[in-house]
Amino acid sequence: MPYDAAFSHRSIFMKKALLTALLALALPAVAADKELLNASYDIARELFARYNALYEKEHPDAPKIKQSHAGSSKQATAILQGLKADVVTFNQVTDVEILASKGKLLPENWRERLPHNSSPYYSTTAFLVRKGNPKHIENWGDLAKEGVSIVFPNPKTSGNGRYTYLGALGYAQDTFKTEAEQHAFLKDFLAHVAVFDTGGRGATTSFVERKIGDVLITFESEVNGIRQEYGADDYEVVVPKISILSEFPVAWLDKNTEAKGSTDAAKAYLQYLYSEPAQRLLAENHYRVRDEKVQAEYKDRFPAVQLKTVEDIGGSWEQVMKEHFANGGLLDQLQKR
Repeated sequence: MPYDAAFSHRSIFMKKALLTALLALALPAVAADKELLNASYDIARELFARYNALYEKEHPDAPKIKQSHAGSSKQATAILQGLKADVVTFNQVTDVEILASKGKLLPENWRERLPHNSSPYYSTTAFLVRKGNPKHIENWGDLAKEGVSIVFPNPKTSGNGRYTYLGALGYAQDTFKTEAEQHAFLKDFLAHVAVFDTGGRGATTSFVERKIGDVLITFESEVNGIRQEYGADDYEVVVPKISILSEFPVAWLDKNTEAKGSTDAAKAYLQYLYSEPAQRLLAENHYRVRDEKVQAEYKDRFPAVQLKTVEDIGGSWEQVMKEHFANGGLLDQLQKR
């Protein structure tokens, strides 16, 4: 074979080999682009396993949904440190706010992009007690009685824990006239904590499996789920007459989704949470929902409760974080012996 012909054949072969190699390298990236990563809070594992199944059934051509779970604030930190989440489904507004203000991952007006301030469902704080309610727990004040041991996640690392702390503060504000009396109640309340786990699921494990404490304080949705899973005859749910509105903000992270080309898919995934089938699924999992038709269907499942907002109790999330949960804030001061 002449030299020029042999060289031509070798050149064609090398080009084909190079093209094959490039395609092989590109395939994982294409596959990755067909996945959405939802970074969510600690106790939402079962909820989003069910929601994702519903969503993928109704949207067979949608990307596969992957989940990441931890305490809401820990998730925000992980994202700031490089976790490439497409969407977040958190249990506290400030954990999304920091992704906007510090991480520049989404616009400052992110709450205006979806209905109800980007909170498609909500809950409140409730108590799970052991069979027969032996310590006679009915309201927040009972949690500070002598001999009562309580379990809830650390407000420093958990949005769930912050809602519990603020629920207790809201009760104190309604019950005691002076700030000194309110702080005295909070100090006593915190002194009854048996263990501060980093997230809601850890607190559940401490209460249910390790048998620590007389009362688990967590979201209403979680206490009902625990009772279903571990035995309705072994636990009772107590919803105090006054509690706190716990919102569950959702958002897509523009910087990440634009880089991956997943923005439309991320939006569609979150928008479907507002649909009637999704709202019904949420209600079945003991979350309070926005859809009026679904609300009416499940009204007997949710006791009437006076819900105070974070703004009612502490002015704003920004103010609450600074005054109560920052290093050296009121939480730290009240825990000093």
